[in-house]
Amino acid sequence: MILLTHIQFFLASIGRSTLELLASIGRVAIFAGVTVGHIVRPPFYAKELGQQLLRIGYFSLPVVGLTALFTGGALALQIFAGGSRFNAESVVPQIVAIGITRELGPVLGGLMVAGRVASSIAAEIGTMRVTEQIDALTTLSTNPMKYLVVPRVVAATIALPVLVLIGDIIGIMGGYLVGVARLDFNSATYLQNTADFLQSGDVTSGLIKAAVFGFILSLMGCYNGYNSGRGAQGVGQATTNAVVAASVLILASNYLLTELLFPA
Repeated sequence: MILLTHIQFFLASIGRSTLELLASIGRVAIFAGVTVGHIVRPPFYAKELGQQLLRIGYFSLPVVGLTALFTGGALALQIFAGGSRFNAESVVPQIVAIGITRELGPVLGGLMVAGRVASSIAAEIGTMRVTEQIDALTTLSTNPMKYLVVPRVVAATIALPVLVLIGDIIGIMGGYLVGVARLDFNSATYLQNTADFLQSGDVTSGLIKAAVFGFILSLMGCYNGYNSGRGAQGVGQATTNAVVAASVLILASNYLLTELLFPA
């Protein structure tokens, strides 16, 4: 009897967690659908969009650039060390280029921007929820979704591909600097091998991923902030949830997009 009770309790806890997960997925899907619906309908807040492009895009450039630079350099070292086991050191320029543009550029850029932007969005909107500023917008006949959520989602979706493109250039340059200064590659040969091997589809696939990642991280920041609990603890929890959810969804969607863009 005791064993049966424990089994029932265990199964009930699994069922409860599953239902809570499905309910959360449903709420996020509805929030995303409402957001997309508002994107294509007026009014449009161009000034707010411009401010968010500056905050999300321009101010994220240093962290994305530094991440790409050191990632490209470390990747060159690792590929050279691994390739030396098979006398394939010459593939360093090609693998650095494809690794940065297809995977590391968009994924690491998305994760870094998620840590900076998703948390900021969640904290900002969560604080507005706690201080009843969102209710004040409704009172003033201003749709909070149009004014708060849409500009941030659109700005992140536009800005992240631009950041990733710049990060790709910096990351490849980081591999070039390490390859020439540390691994004794010929400068002209390194650049020529990179240019000959890299294809437009490699860059385009990374930019498509970046746009999806930008949508995801901004949506998670807005969703968790918009549905923040009351008080400082609620805002803190919303900020944590936004970063964790955005990071996990970025990694999961990266796999799905890779399957779609590069089928085996």
